Amino acid sequence: MNINEFVNTEQNAILNATDADMMLWAQKNVNYHRKKGLDFVARFNGKYIIGEAKFLTDFGGHQNAQFNDAIDTITDKSIKATTVAILDGVLYIPGKNKLYTAITEDYNQYNILSALVLNEFLYSL
Repeated sequence: MNINEFVNTEQNAILNATDADMMLWAQKNVNYHRKKGLDFVARFNGKYIIGEAKFLTDFGGHQNAQFNDAIDTITDKSIKATTVAILDGVLYIPGKNKLYTAITEDYNQYNILSALVLNEFLYSL
């Protein structure tokens, strides 16, 4: 829903706004301090959820930067919301590559998930 509807209701909702508008909302409401727009803001079962969404098509280079951007958001302990990295692509291919190791070992306690299971995740909160 749009920003006006989102702030004027308490029902489950996903905010439909620009990355910059989501960033401003998160700065005012959930202590988000990064200088980067967000890809995802929602409210489910009375809890706010913010996050980044990335589709990683290859290993290395710019893909690592995209992954790190999502990780920086979900590991920020000052955010007063559930954080999520909605990631799809090559990072789920088992192996000894950096991305797979990161999601299965280094950051396995964080909310890293495919867009395919986002709906289930939101309703589980």
